[in-house]
Amino acid sequence: MLLQERAQVENELANLRAELQEAPEMTGDEVDLNVYEREKTLGLVAAYERRLEEIDATLKVAAQGKYGICERCGKPIDPERLQIFPETRLCVSCKNQVEREQRRLRM
Repeated sequence: MLLQERAQVENELANLRAELQEAPEMTGDEVDLNVYEREKTLGLVAAYERRLEEIDATLKVAAQGKYGICERCGKPIDPERLQIFPETRLCVSCKNQVEREQRRLRM
């Protein structure tokens, strides 16, 4: 399932990168719209690159025989969570703790 997800992410990244390469000549109001679209596409590329990194890291964990085990607390990750987010390496409780800590750091 992870390999299939990885292939889909790579395909989407290739499509987005090709879209960025096909930037047409712009005039007037088209410039503002095209800049917005380009920024949006760059944001998507960054998100897919992060997801690809997550999938690759999870594949390494799986190769070690530790897939489905939370990296933080060592408890099994709920199979339903793995079904929805196969690249996850944290249980729901630990993921919530990490997100709270990140929010505090941003403040």
